[in-house]
Formats: sequence, structure tokens, C-alpha cells
Amino acid sequence: MVIVERLVPDGLWELFQRVVPPAPTRPQGGGRRRHGDREVLAAIIFVATSGCTWRQLPPVFGPSGPTAHRRFTEWSAARVWAKLHRLVLDELGSRGELDWSRCAIDSVNMRALKGDLTGPNPVDRGKKGSKIHLITERTGLPLSIGISGANLHDSQALKPLVRGIPPIRSRRGPRRRRPAKLHGDKSYDYDDLRRWLRKRGIRHRIARKGIESSTRLGRHRWTIERTMSWLAGCRRLHRRYERKAEHFLAFTALACTLICHRRLTK
Repeated sequence: MVIVERLVPDGLWELFQRVVPPAPTRPQGGGRRRHGDREVLAAIIFVATSGCTWRQLPPVFGPSGPTAHRRFTEWSAARVWAKLHRLVLDELGSRGELDWSRCAIDSVNMRALKGDLTGPNPVDRGKKGSKIHLITERTGLPLSIGISGANLHDSQALKPLVRGIPPIRSRRGPRRRRPAKLHGDKSYDYDDLRRWLRKRGIRHRIARKGIESSTRLGRHRWTIERTMSWLAGCRRLHRRYERKAEHFLAFTALACTLICHRRLTK
């Protein structure tokens, strides 16, 4: 169908086939016909980008909302979305599309209706919320992502995010997983974080509280702010509806995968 091919182009489908687990078999035979993975993936991407609920999924995709949700749960448990994101990054790295010279770290808050890894949001009158943390390369492509409660201080996410950057292919030489330089705002202004980065050979450019204005970093950090707006294009992330944290993280990884894949198709 045209809508399936538009949501899941051939290039993305070829990469997805490399990470999706094989369909379970029934030794006794029989049962209902299993919907194709490509149609289900298109339905999941439609839910992610449109923000509709599973039960509002249009019948044009073939699988029903509950069927797509069950497959989404299976694939999330198999870490399909993280693997797909890494595959797309590998393709970008092999083409020399990733610029490691200057990376940035930041976070964004959103309200959460329920679920684990939520907390009172200090910038939203203490209402329950969650936070997305990410590191982007120089042009704004997300390299590492994480989620937490809205009350977690940004500084506590720096080390897990840096460790979470996967070894990504390069056009020449070995795989790479460390940026040459990392930019951050005053939320990361701690000497132990600076020492930790230096020990790993990562130069830092972190604004100092009471000394520097965060606006001076704007000429370099605007790329990660743009990435935040790209994430907002995934309307499912405007507000957290998922009770399970792994499902919310799965939608975040899928949004980052779509952002990176758009660069591949340019």
C-alpha cells in the first residue's frame, strides 16, 4: 500500500529486517494469519508521529490497534528500537555523515499521566512528568538517549549518556564512541563531571554558574535545541501516555531513528 511504503521506505525496511526477531511458530499449526511486519511497523510509526491512541488506528493499515500494540510490546522487549537506531547511525557513520568534533547534551520535560520513572516537575508546579536526555553530534543527530523522572537533575544523566553512546562505524578507521568535545549548559557545571570527561579524553565546554552567560554557548548548542523540536514532530512524545518506562523509551528511540534516517535519504 502507498501509505505503508511512505511511512516505511525501502531503505528503512531493509535495516529493520536485520533486527526484527523471527515470527513465532505454532507447532500444532492453525491460528490466525499473522500480519506482515512492514504493515505493523507502519502502523506503529503512524501512532508515534500522529499521537493517536492504539484504538484510533485507521483500518487502512491492516492490523488492528491491539494487534499493533502487542507487536510493539514484543519488539520493545527484544530491544528492536535501540538496535534499529544503532544500525541507522552505523550507516551514517560509514558515509561520513556524523561529525564528532563538537557534541551537545541537554534534556526536555513533558507531563506524564502515569507510570514508573516519573516525578514532580520543578518547572511545572510540581506536576508529574518525565524527562528525555540526549547527546547529539555537531549537526544535531541524536547519538545517545535516556529517560528519567522530571525531578532528576540533568547532571546525573551525563555519565550514563556518555557511556550509552554505542561504538559507531566510521568511514575510515575503527568504530568511534567518544566525542572530541562536549557542550553543556549550567546544569552540568560540576568539577567532578569535568574531571570525568577529561579522564576519557573528552574536552568540555560547560557554562559556569555566576560567571558565564548560557547565551554564549548558543551558537553551538542551538543544534540540540533544534533536535528537541524534531522530537516534538513525534506527537506521541508531547505527553507521556505509556505506563511502562520501556515503552516510552521505545517511542523515543523510534523518533530518533526517524530523525537519523531522514539524513540518510537526503
